[in-house]
Amino acid sequence: MNQWNGIGRLTKDIETKQTTNSVVANFTLAVDRPYAKEGQQKTDFISCVAFGKTAEFMEKYMQKGTRIGVTGSIQTRTWEDKDNNKHYVTEILVNNVYFADGKSSSGGNKPTSSEDEEFEL
Repeated sequence: MNQWNGIGRLTKDIETKQTTNSVVANFTLAVDRPYAKEGQQKTDFISCVAFGKTAEFMEKYMQKGTRIGVTGSIQTRTWEDKDNNKHYVTEILVNNVYFADGKSSSGGNKPTSSEDEEFEL
């Protein structure tokens, strides 16, 4: 089973790009580790990618600092650049995204419809 669940904050505003087949959003989620040694908080920065209506929804309603929940699967990719250097990336392929902040901490940018608060690909 390849399932990843996490809650964190967006490190920057969502920007989408149009590909030949879909809209894509690449973003980074800052996720605090569940425990800290001697009071030192550690944060992991998780690379994520969303497609289609999920990417469009995120760009419209979510911005830097928004606390979100993400479910998806872990994928790895490899590619060669123009200088024949191999690159590897591990990222979360987003299936679902949720608002994780309370209504009062969303800054008023949260959709009011409960249908808009959760989106499945």
